Amino acid sequence: MDARLPVFPLGTVLFPGLVLPLHIFEARYLELMRHLRGLPDGTPREFGVVAIRSGGSAPTASGPEPESRSEPQPGQPEPTGRRPDGSPVTLHEVGCTAELRQVTELPDGRLDVVTVGRRRFRIAEVEEGPTPYLTAEVEWLPEPAGQEQLADLLAPRVLSVFRRYLTLVRDDPEEISEQLPDDPTVLSHLVAATAALTLTDRQRLLATPDTAGRLSAELRLLNREAALLRQVRAVPVPLAELAVPASPN
Repeated sequence: MDARLPVFPLGTVLFPGLVLPLHIFEARYLELMRHLRGLPDGTPREFGVVAIRSGGSAPTASGPEPESRSEPQPGQPEPTGRRPDGSPVTLHEVGCTAELRQVTELPDGRLDVVTVGRRRFRIAEVEEGPTPYLTAEVEWLPEPAGQEQLADLLAPRVLSVFRRYLTLVRDDPEEISEQLPDDPTVLSHLVAATAALTLTDRQRLLATPDTAGRLSAELRLLNREAALLRQVRAVPVPLAELAVPASPN
């Protein structure tokens, strides 16, 4: 079933179940937050987060990520919108809704909000209509059935590789690994969101139709990243000593 959603283009990829804090200061997105907060009780207060393919980015609370330059798949549309200055922005086709959970009003009118990823969707059509923010007609992407057994087999392997990966990138990987989920779908989203992947890699994982496919791709990505990290750590001198001294001129 299709639905219409407000759309928030960002320089990041959101996954179901993951927290996304945002610092809202643009007038059109302040208006979006007012709209969501004014919805009747019991109505989902959610909007679509879509990663920008090209044309700039809107910052998250932690700052913008590099924009993605990946090519669209053959036959897929390129959803487009416009920035406040009128310049076009091309969006990725698959996004994730963000459910508004907490709002902190700042003295100057800006907002700090906390959202949580809820459900994936594919953009069918972007509309620039009466609202100052973009809206889009979307198709929901539920988790398909039929690959549960394969996902159950892959999940322990991904969990093991992810734990080894964390030992290379975190000061206290044990504390984090104790909190890792056993559910294959939840694990696939957590790995995609927390591993040091490019926006393009994350977007491909979000667009992967099923859990088994995500877990299989994550095995390859984690092994690739772990191999690169081990190579860096194999350098026989501290990396700081390899830096070129700054010129006094």
